[in-house]
Formats: sequence, C-alpha cells, structure tokens
Amino acid sequence: MWKYKKKYLLVIMVCLLVCSTLSGCGNKSLEEGLELLESGDYEASVDKFKEAAEKDKDAGEAYRGIGIAKWELGQYEAARNAFETALENKAEKTATIYNFLGNCEMQMGNAKAALNYYNIGMSLEGCSKELLQEMRFNEIAAYEQCGEWENAKAKLAEYTADYPEDTRAAKEAEFFETQ
Repeated sequence: MWKYKKKYLLVIMVCLLVCSTLSGCGNKSLEEGLELLESGDYEASVDKFKEAAEKDKDAGEAYRGIGIAKWELGQYEAARNAFETALENKAEKTATIYNFLGNCEMQMGNAKAALNYYNIGMSLEGCSKELLQEMRFNEIAAYEQCGEWENAKAKLAEYTADYPEDTRAAKEAEFFETQ
C-alpha cells in the first residue's frame, strides 16, 4: 500500500531543508531534526522537531517532521495529530501530507476519515502520478474496510483500466470476481 513512502519521505525532507534555508530563518533544530530523521533516529528527531516548533519558526514544518517520525515509529494517532497540527501551523497542503493522514486513519481503523483525506489529497494540484496512483489504490482499500463493496468494485474497475500493469489490482479484481 505505501510502496512510494521512502521516496516521498526523502522528497519531503529535502523540501523542508530547502524551505528552511531559503526563508533565512536558520532554524538549526529543524535542520538537525531532518538529519536525524534521514538517519533513522526517529525518537531523537521528534525531540529536535519539538524544539524547532517551540521556537515558533517553521512550526508547520517541524510538526510535519514529527508526523513522519511518529509514522515511522508506528505511532499512528500521534502521527495524525502532528500532521493536523502541521496544517494548522501553515505547513504547505500537499497530497503527500493528506496521503499520510489517510494512511494513519487506515492504520487506526477509521476508513471513512481516510477516504476524506485521500479525496482531498487527490484533488490537490501538484500531486505526482505515482502518489495519485497510490492514493487511488488506498481509496479502494478504504472502501473495502468500510464494507462499501460496490464502491470498492467500481473504483477498482476504474483503477485497473488506468493501471493495467498493477498486479496487486489484478489480484484484487480476481478476489471481487469470486464474491
């Protein structure tokens, strides 16, 4: 489901660092948090991002970093809360952040909320083709989790028409044929 996750984490981290540098804010805690996140030291990165958020410069980006670290730690409710706080603190509204929010909700068993986040993410400009494909597949899983089989089946038909090479979707379609 989240096959592009690592690629997007790297892109997000680079964007955060560039934004921090270009804004001239020199938030050393944010930069250190990004380095720790990239190295896989998620607990330490959370501490640095919290420090950055307390300085109130780039608070949105700091909370986005916290969200990614918490996601990596498997702390989905904390990750969702951090991503929501990032948006409240003027972090850029990207398809990636809404995909993370949807994925957090899916992990917590809140498929209806996940659908809302996926739909918002898919509607945003600048969503890459790969991320759009991932969110469309996640949307199918969310409909299934909701027990909305007809919606899942219809979305799967659209998906397989657009992405016939996706073997996961082909297996999913086979499953629906047997039901």
